[in-house]
Amino acid sequence: MAQINFIQAINQALFEEMERDPLTFVMGEDVVLSAFGATKGLHEKFGATRVRNTPISEAGFVGAAVGAAMAGTRPICEVEFASFFYCAFDQVCNQAAKLRYMSGGQATMPITFRAVYGAMGGAAAQHSETVYAQFLSVPGLKLVVPSGPSDMKGLLKSSIRDDNPVIVFEHGALGRLKEEVPAGDHLVPLGKAAIKREGKDLTVVAIGAMVSRTLKVADKLAKEGISIEVVDPRTLIPLDEDAILGSVEKTNRVLIADEGHLRGGAAADIAAIIADKGFDYLDAPVKRVTALDVPIPFSPPLEKAAVPDEGRIEAAIRELLGR
Repeated sequence: MAQINFIQAINQALFEEMERDPLTFVMGEDVVLSAFGATKGLHEKFGATRVRNTPISEAGFVGAAVGAAMAGTRPICEVEFASFFYCAFDQVCNQAAKLRYMSGGQATMPITFRAVYGAMGGAAAQHSETVYAQFLSVPGLKLVVPSGPSDMKGLLKSSIRDDNPVIVFEHGALGRLKEEVPAGDHLVPLGKAAIKREGKDLTVVAIGAMVSRTLKVADKLAKEGISIEVVDPRTLIPLDEDAILGSVEKTNRVLIADEGHLRGGAAADIAAIIADKGFDYLDAPVKRVTALDVPIPFSPPLEKAAVPDEGRIEAAIRELLGR
């Protein structure tokens, strides 16, 4: 298996799926020039019919993607930054999420939305937010949050083949993260968590970019004899509750690490599930480490203070273990 980075994994998945299925096409902001590199080379390979730049009008092109999906194609729609979804909230939540249900299944909705999220070094509040929690209460959507190149490729390919609308959230700080990625038809099923590290003393449910940070903390604590299990949900909808609860049953303590905000975030949703279905497993309260409830600052030192890092994750683990 070749080592490739996060962006290259996206690019591979797009090339492979567009070659496999002529009904797929890419549309969105800057997809021809490829602002982030993920769509690099697609225009040269597949032409202007299947790689379409759109105006900077999220409501317009997301609405167009909904119509294209209902007409039988498979649009892969790049919204560029996740905060821009606010401009197309009606098209995503009222149209894409509901039309398959409201048509009694007569219309499928095979749209894959791609968007960069998260703090990535001074991009300021409108380009740095983690917004997947805003979609957790919208039935009809699937939410994918990959943490590394291998999962990125496999989850994106599975998302493109799904007949429901899927939002794939790609953390901007993971772009150069490298790991071995299987070549060819590498698929990761939606709704299946991964145990990224096995342990016995405490479970950390880490979402997206928090996975690599948590693994660094786990490596450090292992030198002190502290054994941390790291669970990566990989998808928030569908959520692999069995994997999370099974880990908590084994370790009896759990921390949830997420770059979303504390109030109303994905970490709160997972904590509620654990409290409801796994209360008897717990020897300590469920703890969360998240971003502060503030817009993500432009200033790099303030941004660092607002977003969870290895130090905050380690401190929370030690608090839970009394170490």
